[in-house]
Amino acid sequence: MNVEPLLQLELPGVRKLKSGKVREMFDLGDRLLMVATDRLSAFDVILPNGVPRKGEVLTQISFFWFDRFASLVPNHLLAGANDFTRVPALAGLSAASRAALKGRSMIVKKAQPLAIECVVRGYLAGSGWKEYQKSRTVCGIALPAGLQESAELPEPIFTPATKAETGHDENISFEQAARIVGGDLARQARDASLRLYTDARAYARQRGIIIADTKFEFGRCDGKLILIDEVLTPDSSRFWPADQYAPGRSQPSFDKQFVRDYLETLDWNKTPPGPVLPAEVAAKTSVKYLEAYERLTGQKL
Repeated sequence: MNVEPLLQLELPGVRKLKSGKVREMFDLGDRLLMVATDRLSAFDVILPNGVPRKGEVLTQISFFWFDRFASLVPNHLLAGANDFTRVPALAGLSAASRAALKGRSMIVKKAQPLAIECVVRGYLAGSGWKEYQKSRTVCGIALPAGLQESAELPEPIFTPATKAETGHDENISFEQAARIVGGDLARQARDASLRLYTDARAYARQRGIIIADTKFEFGRCDGKLILIDEVLTPDSSRFWPADQYAPGRSQPSFDKQFVRDYLETLDWNKTPPGPVLPAEVAAKTSVKYLEAYERLTGQKL
């Protein structure tokens, strides 16, 4: 079934607060409407065409993890945006707008996001592998000698990063993170991140997926630290098929690494505008995202 990717979204009568790389944020008064589009960014550049159903996958996987983690860490989720009648600001939406929101939206609490990215790594990949090759460290954490690319680390490590409005996030040490958000909040975020990753990694491994690393977002709401944004999706994590895992090389994946690998074959300087993805690359990426959802949840989307 061919599905046209949703790339842009306006909701007449509902104020848009922000348009990010993937998500649109709308103001519902005392709460927010968060909508995951099918936009795809690679190397921090939004590509001209999207990946069909990607936004649905991101939202539905996040719902799954929010539910699983509810007893571990409080989160910002209030409802799926199919409960239109409960929110006055959405009651008058057209049928077309409701159809656009279906499956890809969540109604959430307003929170003050922490000014750091909370990254947990269980395997040596990406920027962590690049740093390790130079200094045998990742975000200042010393690691054993002789590790290969994609090697499992002796234990998961918390490797925070700055939040960049444009360009790349920058890896920082825990001490730097503590200076940005305060020591107590940094410790809370670190401990929660490691707890969530450890639980999710064990669960996913049973479903045939290795979660190599992931990025969590936290915010403050009513004085408490809560989990916000998306959780353990193919956009915020490296998902590897466990039956194909072999250290010493990059791994096949369920995330957008397939797109990155394609883009690396092009004569493109990784600055806007991004190249149009061939239809077969977008379609194959969509299949990968859907497979990740089905493996994790045991359900078809």
